[in-house]
Amino acid sequence: MTLAMMGHLASEVRQARNTGFVRLAISALAALVLVGCASPKYRAPVEDRSVTNRPAGPTAAPNAATPAPAVTALPADAGKVLPGAENAGKPGFYTVKPGDTLIRVGLETGQNWKDIIKWNNLDNPNVIEVGQVLRVVAPGADPNAVATRGVTTAKLETRPLDAPKIQTAAASGAVPLPTPTAITPPPATMATPPTPREGDDDINWLWPASGPVIGGFDETRTKGLSIAGKAGDPVMAAADGKVVYAGSGLRGYGNLVILKHNNTYLTAYAHNQALLVKEEQSVKRGQKIAEMGATDAERVALHFEIRKQGKPIDPARLLPPR
Repeated sequence: MTLAMMGHLASEVRQARNTGFVRLAISALAALVLVGCASPKYRAPVEDRSVTNRPAGPTAAPNAATPAPAVTALPADAGKVLPGAENAGKPGFYTVKPGDTLIRVGLETGQNWKDIIKWNNLDNPNVIEVGQVLRVVAPGADPNAVATRGVTTAKLETRPLDAPKIQTAAASGAVPLPTPTAITPPPATMATPPTPREGDDDINWLWPASGPVIGGFDETRTKGLSIAGKAGDPVMAAADGKVVYAGSGLRGYGNLVILKHNNTYLTAYAHNQALLVKEEQSVKRGQKIAEMGATDAERVALHFEIRKQGKPIDPARLLPPR
């Protein structure tokens, strides 16, 4: 092989080697471009399916604990016909308001919340909806008779006092004194006092705590009396009754006991540090039912309510003088 031929062959080898390097560089560059296209700087959002079933709104934070069902009444769906809607506004029925629970409905209507569950055949007592209408009088009972029972009893009790009032007025010269023959005693059947029944006002009330009153009654705000004391002081039943609630499920009341005394009266004892009775338990007037505390309150005190057919009344009007 001549020198010229050998030089030409070396030149071809160098050219082939450079071409291979160029091809290799181009292939590597193409691979890098493909990788860059497959891995964008900003990734597409990934759907978190663990939160897709959580309710919308500020309480639906991804890490927030799921609240207990229907701690308060749930808002109704638009256009939905709610149970009992046909009874709205009728005596003996209650329309659920925002913030209501069955315990509060029972307190507001003077009923045992468990009876309300039974009367309405509630499958899930933890779920009630705003606008739902609940029966709050036993089926078959006359709601109008229940509402006016106290008034009727009071009228019957005051009638025997009419005759002495007439005689006193006549003695003062205000009216002429009737002749003896004009006063006819009522028949024996009318003079018989009415048969006592549940719901009458004849209850022997007792102060539930011995401390001084530090907060008076206000129907729109406090709805009861605030009685001072020390943590652990005894809280006593204000009258014979039955425990219809003992727990802490009513916001603003802390550890709470509710007693039902008859078909008319309930009493509530709030903010206790310890509860000493259970639901369905019968208690006697003066029995220790709780220990005074400050749960859900700013200071140690007993919040005491008397409710007549669910309406709060001033306990000082019924409790004995101190």
